[in-house]
Formats: sequence, structure tokens, C-alpha cells
Amino acid sequence: MIYLTIDGMSSGTGIRDSVTSEYLEPEALHLSDAVRGRLEHWLGEYRELHMRNYADAGERDRLDEEGLAIARIIKGEIPGSKVNYFSDAKCTTTWNVEST
Repeated sequence: MIYLTIDGMSSGTGIRDSVTSEYLEPEALHLSDAVRGRLEHWLGEYRELHMRNYADAGERDRLDEEGLAIARIIKGEIPGSKVNYFSDAKCTTTWNVEST
């Protein structure tokens, strides 16, 4: 079983090992090109929002919804995984997201 946390932390890759807290490279998880591209785009937007101190609540909510959607897709691409989503902006965790 693999335990993952998807997060928008500005210093990370977007995917952490939930047990060791180490960031993982998306390529190492053999995610599809589409998911890796979506993750990379989302991380860029999340980092920009971080630089603006998460001032835009609507943008913050939109990006957290996108992060949750990415977490669900990743769970679907890695059978048997447990995937959480951590909102850096809100400092909250959504535990064990369901795949789409």
C-alpha cells in the first residue's frame, strides 16, 4: 500500500509520501503525462497565490478544488493507494479522497 498526500507547498513537488513526509517525483509514480501536466500547472498557480499571501479567497477555493480533483485522479491511477489532500492555504487535510 502506498500512502500519498497531494499539496501545493511552494517548496515541494505536489506529492508527498504520507509516512515519511518526503516529496516524490511524479515520474517515479508512473503517473500519466496528462496528470503530471495538470499537477505542474496547478502547482505554478498555487505558488503564485502563495506569493500573494492567499489574499484572493475565491482563487484559493478554486485551486483547492483543483488540488482535490488531482488527488482523486492520482488515487485512480495508483490502485490500492490511500491519498490525502492538504490545503497549504487553509492548513486543512481532506483524508482518504475517493477516486473519480
